[in-house]
Amino acid sequence: MSGNIINTASFAKSLWPGVNAWFGQAYNQYSPEWVNLFQKDTSERAFEEDVGVSGFGLAALKGEGAPITMDSQRQSFIQRYVHNVYALGFAITQEAYEDDLYGVVGKKGAQALAFSMQQTKEIIGANIFNRAFSGSYTYGDGQALISTSHPNFVGGTWSNRLAVDSDLSEAALEQACIDIAGFTNDRGLLIKVLPKKLAIARQNMFEATRILGSQGRVGTELNDTNALKTMGMIPEVVTNHYFTDADAWFILT
Repeated sequence: MSGNIINTASFAKSLWPGVNAWFGQAYNQYSPEWVNLFQKDTSERAFEEDVGVSGFGLAALKGEGAPITMDSQRQSFIQRYVHNVYALGFAITQEAYEDDLYGVVGKKGAQALAFSMQQTKEIIGANIFNRAFSGSYTYGDGQALISTSHPNFVGGTWSNRLAVDSDLSEAALEQACIDIAGFTNDRGLLIKVLPKKLAIARQNMFEATRILGSQGRVGTELNDTNALKTMGMIPEVVTNHYFTDADAWFILT
């Protein structure tokens, strides 16, 4: 701990007049981007859990005087969220604080600390997506967040990933929307899931604008309608500067 204490030797130039400017402690930042990726909940407990519930199958034909077919229901996969605390601080000697002619040790140090804390939030939030395809990070069903083999509690699997990995394109987005429109519950009954926003890395922000912003189809000589735009399939696009995979893109529903 003592080796991390900021003293007069750490900022020798702060003791002398003549410094025109200090730089490098804090910079302008993008507006918080993690908030565009998550639904925020609060908690006063050590952990919280999401518990899945299986549905019922289709109703069965009942003959006159015959008994009603009974079905069963139970809890399924469980996801536990254990809360963590992230903290960072700095310590300075009284001499360094009092002899500082520029406020670089105290006031500007606090600004640098705030910068670090905000960056920490962004990286932790983006890591959910950066690790979404990795089998090293699994969830309640034992699969990565994005997988073609999420187990169905009553048998079989389902997918929230394209059958063939694809870079961001008109065709890939259309196929993703088609797949989403076919989502079912664990009993195979169709559920209404709609695209809400497209989350992309900074490398894709121009391509996303071309794909979703033009009235006609992109990159063709045909006079076809841009169906994605006309149908309003993806209402919002958010760029996250902390995504580490330039090719990865996500549709939030």
